Amino acid sequence: MPHQYGSSMAAAVSLQSPPQLQPQQLQYAPPYRSDEQRLTREAMERYLRERSDMVIVILHAKVAQKSYGNEKRFFCPPPCIYLYGDGWRLRQEQLIRDGESEQAAQLCAFIGIGNSDQDMQQLDLNNGKQYCAAKTLYISDSDKRKHFMLSVKMFYGSGHDIGVFHSKRIKVISKPSKKKQSLKNADLCIASGTKVALFNRLRSQTVSTRYLHVENGNFHASSTQWGAFTIHLLDDDESESEEFSVRDGYVHYGSTVKLVCSVTGMALPRLIIRKVDKQMALLEADDPVSQLHKCAFYMKDTERMYLCLSQERIIQFQATPCPKEPNKEMINDGACWTIISTDKAEYQFFEGMGPVRSPVTPVPLVHSLHLNGGGDVAMLELSGENFTPNLQVWFGDVEAETMYRCQESMLCVVPDISSFRGEWLWVRQPTQVPVSLVRNDGIIYATGLTFTYTPEPGPRPHCTPAEDIMRVTHAASAASERLPPIADVAAWSQPHV
Repeated sequence: MPHQYGSSMAAAVSLQSPPQLQPQQLQYAPPYRSDEQRLTREAMERYLRERSDMVIVILHAKVAQKSYGNEKRFFCPPPCIYLYGDGWRLRQEQLIRDGESEQAAQLCAFIGIGNSDQDMQQLDLNNGKQYCAAKTLYISDSDKRKHFMLSVKMFYGSGHDIGVFHSKRIKVISKPSKKKQSLKNADLCIASGTKVALFNRLRSQTVSTRYLHVENGNFHASSTQWGAFTIHLLDDDESESEEFSVRDGYVHYGSTVKLVCSVTGMALPRLIIRKVDKQMALLEADDPVSQLHKCAFYMKDTERMYLCLSQERIIQFQATPCPKEPNKEMINDGACWTIISTDKAEYQFFEGMGPVRSPVTPVPLVHSLHLNGGGDVAMLELSGENFTPNLQVWFGDVEAETMYRCQESMLCVVPDISSFRGEWLWVRQPTQVPVSLVRNDGIIYATGLTFTYTPEPGPRPHCTPAEDIMRVTHAASAASERLPPIADVAAWSQPHV
């Protein structure tokens, strides 16, 4: 959602009390060292025009089943690393132009579970595809962690370090629950609007594992790639349509659901999810769906047709009524799917002033923007993770006065509209600009968020701009080696009406 400010917003924002800032938490970004290349406005303009980012995506399941004894239960589906953006190719071409060999310019990567007992495994990112799967990761019973994160270490063949990237948190489970699930174990249940993977394993053979996936506009069963599908709960009377209403809540057996590919947006027809036990679909089960459960998908309003695979193809399979138990239907192996929740960690960066010496990690992530004030004293609070004092906020190609509070919070002054519309003294029409974070060596981290200046009725009454308040405060704090009292800091956030 675009975030807006202007006189029309000031009244709404003024109803919210300003955040309590702890003086000792506020730090200014340190001065740039002479050997670092500060990002220029021209370089930012070029980046915004061309957008040649380097993007790494780590796609993985939210839970991992523990291995016992000497067995190795490899994570299923296997974690996948995807590389997107032109930046990877452009950087390798630049390295070769600078005299590096092809081997020195190649990407190298290793993945592990953050455990010193287990070697990191090499990933093949030079396979001509845009992704690579880590097929032999597992967690043993000697590892007592209840949660862990995957670590992906990347560098060039020359040894130049790119950095270490982490997955989201993964929960360790001993085995799928056979008991009727309760919502008390909500972290094992599957909520509407979350993403799942579905895989099928004939006769419990690992080599036969196939994953539901979308490729070239078709659903298919892939032995190499898996898709993350958003599972939506529908009302039982919802009709088949390209547009549909979804509802919140946890998915229970017997629910009507819609599976939508999170990459392509392609959807399967309405399905009723049913519990599976010994190759039987249970028509009356209504407990919550849990991680690594076996389930079947009845195609609604059909004659006992189920979502099924046959080799690589996705087909409809007609179940047989159970003669002795009318509340069950007999299905085949291909219609029995295992369901698991998935997650995704995504990192985006660009070396705006050319190659840097330091690793690009930790990559800062911005989750939300919150406006305080308006007009000349508008300030924006950024909430997220991995913030550091050597980051500056940029609005489009304009650098903003920035304060670091902590790893999860930063503040900045919203640049005056004249920075973008030279002749304007107030906001005459909506103006939207992208928000980026820039490190002191020129690395640009796109946030994916935008800020919108909303029109104002006319010239603003004069007041002290936020930049001046911040500069005076910074000078005073530098002189006395202390930051201003909380009352002064809070005043920065008071909206101007």
